[in-house]
Amino acid sequence: MTKIEIAQAIQRLQGVTKTEAMELTEAVLELIKDAVASGEEVKIAGFGKFEVKEKNPRRGRNPQTGEEMVLNGRRVLIFKPSAILKSRINNAT
Repeated sequence: MTKIEIAQAIQRLQGVTKTEAMELTEAVLELIKDAVASGEEVKIAGFGKFEVKEKNPRRGRNPQTGEEMVLNGRRVLIFKPSAILKSRINNAT
């Protein structure tokens, strides 16, 4: 499902214009992006939780040369689905 398809579904379900539906979709996604970029958790009841985890620096190897190197620490985005969503996915046919 794409962002446009989400906006179209909002348009159908809420009876708003295509422009309003796209603006709502953009606004929600922007709020989520801003929150996770600043390190906040985003919890959506019945859906799941987005959180940022810190990865420590680690030793790695260049696959082309075999040379050992240190990979820098980084931040990664993790999504943990809620129990409700997991159940729905596993019971879907």
